[in-house]
Amino acid sequence: MMITLRLIVPNLLFLNISEAIVANFLSLSALDANKQIIGSSGAVPFLIKSLRQNKNCRLDALRALFNLSIVAANSQHLIEAGIIGTLLTAIGDMEVTDHALATLSNLVASSAEARQHLSRANDSIPILIDVLGWTDAPSCQEKSAYILMVMAHKSHADRAAMCEAGISGALLELTLIGTPLAQKRASRILEMMRSKKGKEISESSFAVSAPMAMEGKGKAKVEEVAGEMSDEKMAVKQLVQQSLHCNMRRIARRANLPEEIMPVERLNKVLAVSSTSKSLPF
Repeated sequence: MMITLRLIVPNLLFLNISEAIVANFLSLSALDANKQIIGSSGAVPFLIKSLRQNKNCRLDALRALFNLSIVAANSQHLIEAGIIGTLLTAIGDMEVTDHALATLSNLVASSAEARQHLSRANDSIPILIDVLGWTDAPSCQEKSAYILMVMAHKSHADRAAMCEAGISGALLELTLIGTPLAQKRASRILEMMRSKKGKEISESSFAVSAPMAMEGKGKAKVEEVAGEMSDEKMAVKQLVQQSLHCNMRRIARRANLPEEIMPVERLNKVLAVSSTSKSLPF
């Protein structure tokens, strides 16, 4: 019994001391004058390690890290301490997800290196896209949309990764049933993807067709390419209709709408019109 007490008491003392230190860092980091001092003092690794402690200690540590992330000069210290992976791991725990996303938002907005680390992290894009579907956590949706919006704006590779991960459906749903801020950010991402993709297609078409037009026998080839492009356009149109059909059905199920409100025939008619709309991200 005595041995057990000797083992427990030091651990309790350590936890109490750690909680007190983290609480002090939280209080000090609330002042702008202290943020950069704390960030460069070597306290960041300790705060990140404290995220593995009990609930109170973890929340205080995360709030302190958020305060430090407000100052761009602290980004390097936070990244070197491995905060990107730690924050991604925390997403999913509803007690800390909102603060984790808020800290990530500060980092990706102020640091290109943070965006690179986030892009290279395992499943980072799918994790953030998944948060867009958290209808019971609108604040998390807004923050995740902001992070994705910044990354899409800054990197073509990240936009491609988002498309590959199937972000379009989540964004379309968010523009319909998200908060006004989430809708605005989702629409902005869709707009960026549409404009960038349209520009790439335009440049590619010019690069292929311009040399052909200079040749005497180029007309037949141009017509052949145009025919192929027409077939591709029809295929894309069908894929768009199928994707929208699935997304609308999923949205209707989430909203618990009865089938008679949006029968299949009417849904198909709506999708046929919508597939030619210039507002689509294609």
